[in-house]
Amino acid sequence: MLFILARIAAGLLVLALCLIVYRTSWSANNTSASTNWLESALLTSTPGQFATLLISPLPKIWRFALCAAAIWLLLRKGYTEESLLVIRGLGVQTSTSSPSYLWTSSTRFIPTSSIQDIFIHEAFKGFELRYYLTIVVEGEDEVVVVFPNILPRREVLEDVWRGARKCLYGLKS
Repeated sequence: MLFILARIAAGLLVLALCLIVYRTSWSANNTSASTNWLESALLTSTPGQFATLLISPLPKIWRFALCAAAIWLLLRKGYTEESLLVIRGLGVQTSTSSPSYLWTSSTRFIPTSSIQDIFIHEAFKGFELRYYLTIVVEGEDEVVVVFPNILPRREVLEDVWRGARKCLYGLKS
């Protein structure tokens, strides 16, 4: 929680500095334009002087792009959470977290009556062999990939596959 608050504070600081530097660049020709105490405090601080030094020689469109990129980096998560929840007699729920703090996770529930089978597939990615767990859903043309972003090792997928089949069908796999 503290990490998120620090990122929010850093994002607000970057946004404020970018807006102040951008605003002062528009009023550079107007010498009578006065800045309030917050603007002068931020501009005279070490991060403010550094931001001014970085942004002032750039064209205005690049200043905006640099500020937008800094905000985007601050709002991006450094991790992905993916989960599989199997409920006997009901079905399977897959969840994948979003790559940013601005969006919510995507969740899909597949009832047991729609599940035809669960497979472990293998595919090549470059010169590398990757394994992925899929669920074949009745009436759909494509399979549902369970962990699409993290792609765990084969041994982990085998444990998940055995547990899911045992819970769904009550069988030993």
